[in-house]
Amino acid sequence: MSFAPFDWIDDEARRRADAGLVRTLRPRPAEPELLDLASNDYLGLTRHPEVTAAAAEAAHRWGAGATGSRLVTGSTALHADLERELAEFCGFEAALVLSSGYAANLAALTALTGRGSLIVSDAGNHASIVDGCRLSRADTAVVPHADPGAVAKELRAHGGRALAVTDSVFSVDGDAAPLPELADVCRTEGAALLVDDAHGLGVLGEGGRGALAAAGLAGGDGIVTTLTLSKSLGSQGGAVLGPARVIDHLVNAARTFIFDTGLAPAATGAALASLRLLRREPARAGRARTVATALYERLTAEGLTAVRPDAAVVSVRAPSPDAAVRWAADCRAAGIAVGCFRPPSVPDGISRLRLTARADLTEAQIATAVATVLRTAPLT
Repeated sequence: MSFAPFDWIDDEARRRADAGLVRTLRPRPAEPELLDLASNDYLGLTRHPEVTAAAAEAAHRWGAGATGSRLVTGSTALHADLERELAEFCGFEAALVLSSGYAANLAALTALTGRGSLIVSDAGNHASIVDGCRLSRADTAVVPHADPGAVAKELRAHGGRALAVTDSVFSVDGDAAPLPELADVCRTEGAALLVDDAHGLGVLGEGGRGALAAAGLAGGDGIVTTLTLSKSLGSQGGAVLGPARVIDHLVNAARTFIFDTGLAPAATGAALASLRLLRREPARAGRARTVATALYERLTAEGLTAVRPDAAVVSVRAPSPDAAVRWAADCRAAGIAVGCFRPPSVPDGISRLRLTARADLTEAQIATAVATVLRTAPLT
């Protein structure tokens, strides 16, 4: 009897196709052919001449790769400079740079919890937080979205070492977490608060210093934040920021830091250049929010259903997964790239187009984007 070990994959593929959930890779050209409202380049820095020049210079000086883990040969002066300047900019005592935002969340969750501890996680949290909870071996309570009362209830029932974790800005709908209320709950219950500020850095707070700075919580003793360098800073990589003793602990205990190759010098140099550029041009943060509000107001004024953006993500509801795919494809055919979120990426099962505002979009480009989304909107 013959046995084909991967025949089950064909069954899975058929189920995905029947549900309209097939995903495909679409390599983009080097030169943009579409107006981009799909990427996370919120500040328009990924092609900025200063940023690309810094990436090239870092590669020439330090080499194409980090050559090893951060604890062996993968740390350069660029990494140290970026960590110091990130911590200072965001208002934290120390920072640690990792190879991705995903790795940063895994590092923080696995190293700051463990067997016998409790993680209280928002139902809308990013997949990297979900995976970090699973890998931590801690007990995990998933609570309703943006519900500090539910967080308090779980922490109070546990009564031991605990950590609450939330996105600052949720990537599906672009709404912000109630950070002051969550911080009060954690302070009262003696728990740590971990905030993934991937979509807040560069957009929220004075000059883009992030959601925790905007909430007056940056640098708190019981507060840790994770960041990605691949959104507002237009590069690649991630970081954990918090009290110095927390960062020292991660250096010694976080497996995704210890056993992963360090962030490549080019990406490190690019992120550092973007951060310095943002410090010189703080108005970019406010412009990204202004663009997001304009997209939301113009689309909803014409009858589309969208979530008011708290940062730079504008989520527009679609009637079905298939309709969302067709809508995104029609936008692309008309010259506009938009995101398309479908189950299982959306926890509530509602498909959406996701438009990401960019600080460098002109008024004419905003008008073109709105007109295209409206013209291609599905009737049902």
